[in-house]
Amino acid sequence: MNKDFKPYIPAGKVISEMTLTSIILGLLLAIIFGAANAYLGLRVGMTVSASIPAAVISMTIIRIIMKRDSILENNMVQTIGSAGESLAAGAIFTMPALFLWAREGVMGFPTLLSITVIAFLGGLLGVFFMVPLRNALIVKEHGILPYPEGTACAEVLLSGEKGGSSAKAIFSGMGIAAVVKFITDGFKVVPGTITLKIESFKTELSAQIYPALISVGYICGPKIAAEIFAGGIIGWLVLIPSFAFFGDDTVAEIYAAGGASGIWSSHIRYIGAGAVATAGIISLIRTLPLIGKTFVEAMKGIGSAGASSSERTALDIDMRIVIGALIVIILGIWFIPAIPVTLIGAILIVIFGFFFSAVSSRMVGLIGVSNNPISGMTIATLLVATLLLKLAGDVGLHGMQSAIAIGTIICIAAAMAADTSQDLKTGYILGATPRKQQIGEILGITAAALVIGWVMILLDKAYGFGSENLSAPQATMMKLVIEGVMEGNLPWALIFIGASISVAIRLLGASALATAMGIYLPFEVSAAIIVGGLIRLAVDKKNKNADNESSQGILFCSGLIAGEGLIGVILAVFSVLDITDKIDISAYFSAGWIGSIALFIALIIAIYRTAAKN
Repeated sequence: MNKDFKPYIPAGKVISEMTLTSIILGLLLAIIFGAANAYLGLRVGMTVSASIPAAVISMTIIRIIMKRDSILENNMVQTIGSAGESLAAGAIFTMPALFLWAREGVMGFPTLLSITVIAFLGGLLGVFFMVPLRNALIVKEHGILPYPEGTACAEVLLSGEKGGSSAKAIFSGMGIAAVVKFITDGFKVVPGTITLKIESFKTELSAQIYPALISVGYICGPKIAAEIFAGGIIGWLVLIPSFAFFGDDTVAEIYAAGGASGIWSSHIRYIGAGAVATAGIISLIRTLPLIGKTFVEAMKGIGSAGASSSERTALDIDMRIVIGALIVIILGIWFIPAIPVTLIGAILIVIFGFFFSAVSSRMVGLIGVSNNPISGMTIATLLVATLLLKLAGDVGLHGMQSAIAIGTIICIAAAMAADTSQDLKTGYILGATPRKQQIGEILGITAAALVIGWVMILLDKAYGFGSENLSAPQATMMKLVIEGVMEGNLPWALIFIGASISVAIRLLGASALATAMGIYLPFEVSAAIIVGGLIRLAVDKKNKNADNESSQGILFCSGLIAGEGLIGVILAVFSVLDITDKIDISAYFSAGWIGSIALFIALIIAIYRTAAKN
């Protein structure tokens, strides 16, 4: 243990930590933020960290309402609660591909049980992998690896007096987003998208007015938002007009039938997929030295992990339990029909999972969760797995199912390892008991795994993955990668155009991954994101707090995302129960695009005024 560091709660002091209150509240937040982030990820291919919002909500309920004063109890709530967000991120980046194949008639729809089991096993791997990694990454690297989200969450919890105003920002954001979502998608009083067709240029410009998208831009910041928007400009103001003006008769027919959106669907999304895949692989290649160092340190850390210690703050889950659990997980992966792999395949999943979990945990320690190239790791995994399966003669339906199952488990494991490392960093600063946090993570993934399948099935029935409402961009890309390797049916010329664009952007020094996502996403998404980025730019110039992860603006936008996500799930329930048409009042009253613009401006003002109060 780092002997020079003294946690806020000394190792010799024992206070309330894993209580019934913290467990119940943490499980509720794991479910809420898991569902909200599943919706957001399926909309735009991005999720947001739930640690700080969960910490603020916990302080509000435990410290202010219940009048209980235990910082470690609040930390346990955010530890359990944030697990739902990370498990959702790993699941929705991959598993919707199974739904897309089912809709195409390639296979049957995945069952609730299969989704739950795959998510649960992947989540367990991520948590158990962080037991030996904790000593190497959190303790020995303290002062070297900053873990920005984990450190920021500790600062929020240490600043208990900020709980009231911070909680107000989150809950007001949730309320405003709920109202906006009901107006647009529930009552349908105003359209959720504003579109301007430019016939002379053979394209169209559009923007969605949803709170979550503006909030994503605000949280990401002006730089990343601008890079995403740059991708939108390349796609809709360069590539689409080029295809429309210089394409063959087939392109002309596509434009005549579907306009600019038709060309985007038939051509640009493949260019975007090539760009995203290449950008992810570039991110992975650039971290190879870091990968090697992390792997070596992790191997060294295993020897001391779980060692007996008289200090409460150095206690991990016993390594004998971890090794036994990993053996059971390997057997589970091998025996469960939903994961069609051999015993050797199951062992390889665990080995690759540990490798990428170690990389992911160290990466978030340096650059934070938002910039962690998990999608790149997953693409690399899918490419290798699909090639090996094809070489082994495992092709067709069985091979595709095997590939996506392998990719899903490793993606979830890497996402959960990243979240667990951030939470353990928070606990290290505060003086929490690592073993209790690790158990809390397991409780959180259990709750989230039980819910994520239900949420995915519900959202698919209500909106349809791959549709305008839920494009599921990451999963669609994973599907294209697997099909391209298995069947060789991808338009490789378009893929290589996208790959070349990412290489050129990287050579210019910009973020290839963010720009590639802008090409891949519809313009209406990137347009809304840049608005949020511009609001953040204005607020940062006024407040001089660009790096303050616990600012009112960040918390308010987190509330907006959570609120819209939850109402999105509720409206999906309404759709399945045939209640949607009953609350639709557009036939009686509609404010049209004027109402959309007014609502959009109102959201911009609300975010700016809330954030500018700091």
